[in-house]
Amino acid sequence: MDLILWRHAEAHTLLEGGNEMARSLTSRGEKQAARMASWLDRQLPESTRILVSPARRTELTAMALSRKYKICPELAPDGSVAQLLELVQWPEAKGCVLVVGHQPTTGQTIAQLLGLNSSECTVKKGAVWWLRHREREAHSQTVVVTVQTPEML
Repeated sequence: MDLILWRHAEAHTLLEGGNEMARSLTSRGEKQAARMASWLDRQLPESTRILVSPARRTELTAMALSRKYKICPELAPDGSVAQLLELVQWPEAKGCVLVVGHQPTTGQTIAQLLGLNSSECTVKKGAVWWLRHREREAHSQTVVVTVQTPEML
């Protein structure tokens, strides 16, 4: 199974009394999303399942990819690593799943899958971590396939 974790691109700062779920992308965030989406579109299998947080900034990030996606309440900013892993059926699912979500859950998920402390993995806005589960000599392994940031592309 391949699990690709894409943190939403740069969003506007929450104003006092504002709606956290309604924050949209900045112009820089729109460029980050477009840059990463262009790269992902060349890399992702056609059969990739795309799961997105219900927050506006994650949906706008996913929309840059121009593929079908599913909004999942489990991926909201207050979601947990356990909810994310259950949703994607890690590591039993077959194929490739792309999750567009938030920090700190994205970093905490990566840390858990790589055996790090949960506070040791911060993911930049708009960045992608591509992880792969495999079995080798009767042992489960998580392999980092690639890490990309919009600025690197």
